[in-house]
Amino acid sequence: MDQNTRKPHTESAHIKKRQLCLVTGSSNPKLAHDIADYLGIGLFNVEVSRFSDGETRVDIKDSIRGKDVFIVQPTCPPANDNLMELFIMLDAMRRASARRMCVVMPYYGYSRQDKKLHPREPITAKLVANLLETLSIKRLLVMDLHADSIQGFFDIPVDHLSSLPIVVNYLKERSLCGPDTCVVSPDVGGVVRARNVAERINSPLAIISKRRPKPNHVEVSEIIGSVDGMKCVMIDDMADTAGTLCKGARMLMERGATEVHAFCTHGLLSGDAVENIKNSDLMELIITDTIPLSPEKRIDKITVVSVAHIFGEAIRNAFEDISISQLFKM
Repeated sequence: MDQNTRKPHTESAHIKKRQLCLVTGSSNPKLAHDIADYLGIGLFNVEVSRFSDGETRVDIKDSIRGKDVFIVQPTCPPANDNLMELFIMLDAMRRASARRMCVVMPYYGYSRQDKKLHPREPITAKLVANLLETLSIKRLLVMDLHADSIQGFFDIPVDHLSSLPIVVNYLKERSLCGPDTCVVSPDVGGVVRARNVAERINSPLAIISKRRPKPNHVEVSEIIGSVDGMKCVMIDDMADTAGTLCKGARMLMERGATEVHAFCTHGLLSGDAVENIKNSDLMELIITDTIPLSPEKRIDKITVVSVAHIFGEAIRNAFEDISISQLFKM
C-alpha cells in the first residue's frame, strides 16, 4: 500500500465534517504520518513522482474541492528539490479548487540568508516568502526559525512554534537540570533561546564567543561564565557541520565541565558532521524529527525526539480557528 493512502486509526467526526486534508511531500513523510496518527486522520492520497529528466510530477488522486489543505513539507536538503516540489504541489492544489492552503514547514530552508552582510548578496529567506505568498497560501507553520525576523517577511499569519517544551521535558527526565547543570549558548545570537531553557530548569547560563571567518567555518574564542565541575547543555537551533558544537564541547571540557550534551532543533548534519560528533567530546546530541535522519547517520550519540504532537495541536487549532498561543506557553 502506498504510504499516502494509509487509513486512520480513528477519525474525528468534527474534522471529517470540516474537510481537513493533510498531505505530505517527499521530504519527511514519517513526520507527516506521525502528525496524522496524532490527529486521528489519514493522509490524503497525493502521488509525487519524477519524470525521466528529473522534473517533479504531482498527481492528486481524489477531489480536494472546498477542503482545507495542510501540506507537510520541510525544505531540508536537497532544499532546491523540496522547495520546487512544494511549489508544484501548491499550484496543483490551487487549480484543484482547495478552499484554503496552509504549509507546515517544520524546517524553513534558506533561513540563514535573512539579511545582507556583504554587498550584492541576496536575501533568500525573503525570496522564499515571496514565492510562497505568490502561490496563495493562507498560513505558514514553522518551528525555531534561524531568525525571528523572518516572520515579518510574510503578509499572512505565521505560527512560529517552539521546541522549548520538548527540550525542557527531556532535560528534566534525564536530571540535567538545577544548579549543577549549566545551559550554554554556542553564540551571542542564541542567548535568548538558551536563557529561556535555563530559567525553566533553574540552571545558570554561559555563552560561547565565536566568529565565522567564512560560512561553515567557526573559531571559538572565549567562554563567558563558569562551567567548572558542571554538566553542560548547549542549546542551538540547528546542527549543520556540527563545527560549533564539537569545538564548543572541547573548550567546555578544557574549562572543567564534567560532561557536555547538546540540543539542536534541526539536525541538518551535512558533510562530515556525524563523524565529527562521533569523535568529539559530546556525550549526546539531541535533535528533533523536523528533518529526517537517514539510517547511515544514526549513531549512539544522536537521539531523535518527535515534534509531531506540537504540530498536530497547531494544525488542529488552526483548522478549528482556536488560539495557538497556548502552545507557546507549554
